[in-house]
Amino acid sequence: MKFQTNRFRALAAAMLCFSAVTATAQTYPDRPITMMMPYAPGGPGDTITRVFAGAMQKQLGQQIVVDNTAGASGSIGTAKVARAKPDGYTLLMIHVSHATNTAMYKNLSYHPVDDFDPIGRATNGPMVIVTRNDFPAKDLNEFVSYLKANGPKISLAHAGVGSASHLCGLMMMSALNVKLNEIPYKGTGPALTDLMGGQVDVLCDQTSGTVPPVKAGKIKAYAAAGKSRLSGLPDVPAITEAGVQGLDINISFGLYAPKGVPKPVMDQLTLALQKSVADPDVRQRLDSMGISAVNPDQARPEALRAHLKYEIDTLGSLLTKAGVKAN
Repeated sequence: MKFQTNRFRALAAAMLCFSAVTATAQTYPDRPITMMMPYAPGGPGDTITRVFAGAMQKQLGQQIVVDNTAGASGSIGTAKVARAKPDGYTLLMIHVSHATNTAMYKNLSYHPVDDFDPIGRATNGPMVIVTRNDFPAKDLNEFVSYLKANGPKISLAHAGVGSASHLCGLMMMSALNVKLNEIPYKGTGPALTDLMGGQVDVLCDQTSGTVPPVKAGKIKAYAAAGKSRLSGLPDVPAITEAGVQGLDINISFGLYAPKGVPKPVMDQLTLALQKSVADPDVRQRLDSMGISAVNPDQARPEALRAHLKYEIDTLGSLLTKAGVKAN
């Protein structure tokens, strides 16, 4: 009799849990959603997050509020999401730092795989190698030769340890087998300002920040950091056109939730993201920044999970091999 009573209680508890999940899915969302952008306002990541927050709130029928909790390469805001209740009301939009922080910080309070459920990829952001306007090389081949010949005499700016521009710079030095003089900045903006002013020589960063000053004639572009030319700079060759291999980096933003969000809610979020990446207005706004929205089949958990693994295995290990640690 006692066994039957315990089994009945277990069955009742399971049914109650199932009913709660079903009720949650049927009413979700019934209040505003927070989308964490773990970097400061005003940068490309903040703009991307606000584009998707606006598009997804139309799909979900609830306001999505962007929370900029910046610091420690995005790890402060990310930890805040990891601790949040897994109910679909706290989300995280983040790029490659979600993978590389595991290599940079010894005692992270979260794990990018174990503590989050991926919703889907959102964007692809190509990188381009740019220099001060009076850099002496006349084309890509001369640029490669000049870097190999002058190494430490050349200053390589980047937006801080673990940033996209830092990773691209590390990959460039590895691909060319050179060591340049790294100059870290507190963000891409100050680095670009000094590049335009001629205080530093080289920068490798996202097209969202570099294409406008290239088109304005304020800096020079030598190569796309990948296997193909960029639609925004069709006259600039891909780095592979100079025979350089091993420099193929693309900064992709992805959307995550804390681990344990009910599947029906995750399905709603994934569908809202897929509809958003297909939205012509979203695609046009991102295109104007030199960034592209992914295809809807990439805006799903499996695609983001695979991309995160790739970034941890490649870019995270790059930082480890280079001995890079956060201060």
